[in-house]
Amino acid sequence: MAFKDLREYIAKLEETGDLQKIDEEVDWDLEAGAIMRRCNEMSGPAPFFNKIKDYPDSHRILGSPMATFRRLAIALELDPDTPYSELIDIYNDRIKNPIKPIQVSDGPCKENIKLGDDVDLLEFPSLMIHEGDGGRYMGTWHISAIKDPDSGWVNWGMYRLMVHDRNTLGGLIIPFQHIGMLFNKYESRNEPMEIAIAIGPEPVTTFIGACSVPIGVNEADVIGGFRKEPLEIIKCETVDLMVPASAEIVIEAEVLPGVRRDEGPFGEYTGFQAGGKGPRPVIKVKAITHRNNPILTASNMGYPVDDNGIIQAVSIAAILKSELLRAGFPITGINVPPEASCTMCVVATKTPYSNIANQIAGFVWSTKAGLVLPRVVILNDDMDPTDMQMVMFAIATKCHPVRGATVIDDMPACPLNPFLTLEEKTQLKGGNVVYDCTWPLDWKKEDTPRLATFNNIYPKDIQKKVLDKWEKYGFKQ
Repeated sequence: MAFKDLREYIAKLEETGDLQKIDEEVDWDLEAGAIMRRCNEMSGPAPFFNKIKDYPDSHRILGSPMATFRRLAIALELDPDTPYSELIDIYNDRIKNPIKPIQVSDGPCKENIKLGDDVDLLEFPSLMIHEGDGGRYMGTWHISAIKDPDSGWVNWGMYRLMVHDRNTLGGLIIPFQHIGMLFNKYESRNEPMEIAIAIGPEPVTTFIGACSVPIGVNEADVIGGFRKEPLEIIKCETVDLMVPASAEIVIEAEVLPGVRRDEGPFGEYTGFQAGGKGPRPVIKVKAITHRNNPILTASNMGYPVDDNGIIQAVSIAAILKSELLRAGFPITGINVPPEASCTMCVVATKTPYSNIANQIAGFVWSTKAGLVLPRVVILNDDMDPTDMQMVMFAIATKCHPVRGATVIDDMPACPLNPFLTLEEKTQLKGGNVVYDCTWPLDWKKEDTPRLATFNNIYPKDIQKKVLDKWEKYGFKQ
């Protein structure tokens, strides 16, 4: 059975040893963030803060909910040790079978309803996560629901949210994200855009909310397919949107047209506090509903690996693998390494003709999922793209420093990439590169270097003999 809510997921994480309850009082101002960051960098358990300074014990925080592949596997009701390559294939299997949500008339997120002047975002222990952040961030692991004013399509995505004051939030809205496309429609008509922010729903909801689901597809349907049962959703009080009924906290609001207020910087998924401060859209809160004893969820993005790196490593790789195979490319493996802050893609392929590396890279960059991947590495099919030691070896020994790298300038770029100039960030442009680590097809076989590995440079009978006698040599299997 799928997890009913966040609390069941927390209980499971504790059971598997993937959660650390912290009963010591922890300060919301940097201390909790520092603990989360340390846990991320050690691939440690998710910290669950039971006592936050200045707040009642009833207000708790789950930090880094999905910052390891183990926790993602648990969220999907899989063996915690499910390999990365299997997670990619499971993603592609489950996304093919959407299940529509079920609307309910009541749910846990309605246990407390606050409207108008009773709204107070500061009632919740939002964190100052990194030193130098523009403010306290309430939205770092959640979903935001927005409706297309033309088609009625509803997008559930994850977009950061900074607290300005008791009833105002600010956020970074990037034009090529779904929220940016929709907000552009509302603002061009001088209309406010309704938004509903659900914090702490059951775990699959936030996972899918962070993934690159195609435009026009309702994430709520995809979530049902991944859970193998429909998600329960409930109508908001003041905006015409639905949210997960089990959410811990729901914020109902409007993004105001033509209004800007400084937001940021924030330590981001690219590993740096690189986005800067700038005038960004303002979100006016109309209502807050929440469960009794609400649990806030928080992600600490930065140096890998964090929640975003884990989610994107699976979802982007799965989407690209599916689309590349559908397009007929003879790929044999794929990896979007969380160690590279998910700004690079590694593809292993057969090489039926010359320059297939550039063609594969061009196809990757033509997709929405590949838009945030300025570097593509192409390997021969005898190499494992998920083995980062092998990837580094291939880049260093098989990619010619000049002929092996093809650079394409003036490509669309994510403004959070730290290597971009201020002008490039403002204009959302940068450069892409493909590293061709495949052997040229016009080389003679005898001139092609032979990979010197146990599996490749010794006869099969010698390999078998050594493996059969391994323990006799005194080694452990």
